Amino acid sequence: MNGGKKIGTISTDNSTGKMSSPPKPTTIPHIVKEEVIASGKWLKLEKTTYVDPVGNTRTWETTKRTTRQANAADGVGIIALLKRTLHKDCVVMVKQFRPPMGCCTLEFPAGLIDEGESAEIAALRELKEETGYKGEVVGVTPVTCLDPGLSNCTTQIVMVNINGDDLENTNPTQQLEFVEVLLLPLDEFQREIDDLMKKEKIVVDSKVYIYGMGMSQAFFKPNELRVLKQ
Repeated sequence: MNGGKKIGTISTDNSTGKMSSPPKPTTIPHIVKEEVIASGKWLKLEKTTYVDPVGNTRTWETTKRTTRQANAADGVGIIALLKRTLHKDCVVMVKQFRPPMGCCTLEFPAGLIDEGESAEIAALRELKEETGYKGEVVGVTPVTCLDPGLSNCTTQIVMVNINGDDLENTNPTQQLEFVEVLLLPLDEFQREIDDLMKKEKIVVDSKVYIYGMGMSQAFFKPNELRVLKQ
């Protein structure tokens, strides 16, 4: 665990065999200071000094984006649903090589929020750039974190419907190179992802796979009542 010894876990006293209780919180955790260790064009690494719930002062290595706009999330992720007459509804996905992973990834279209943009405007712009599709925003989440043990990066997920019968969307033109667009049927979403992972060396974004699991439950187990063992 980044920052040293874990707290708040239950351990066993070997001499008595009894479970010992975790330390009780005595203070509200808070940041003391943040020091920049290294900085690049897009990211910076900081040493964060903070006080934990029992009053101990600790340090944490934190990555942050240098591009964050005031009072906004860092970026947007777009769940875009392509709707066409006589076709299944499809989720618009992007496949691209990601240097940190060393391979291609399967992701929702996504991107950073530019200065002066709302999440909705950023989402429609990124969707057009990455996939060529023009859509309509139908929902936006609150600001959510991405990997809070590593970074303070935040995102908003924007739900978009695409009218596939619209002339502009029948032959969409991408504005970005090296991004492959995939259309995965909504009712077969997780199976399509699993098949793709078997065929190719590809890593799936966790948000994508969790969405697939949710869709699988919704389509195939809507009325299943779980029975807990007594």
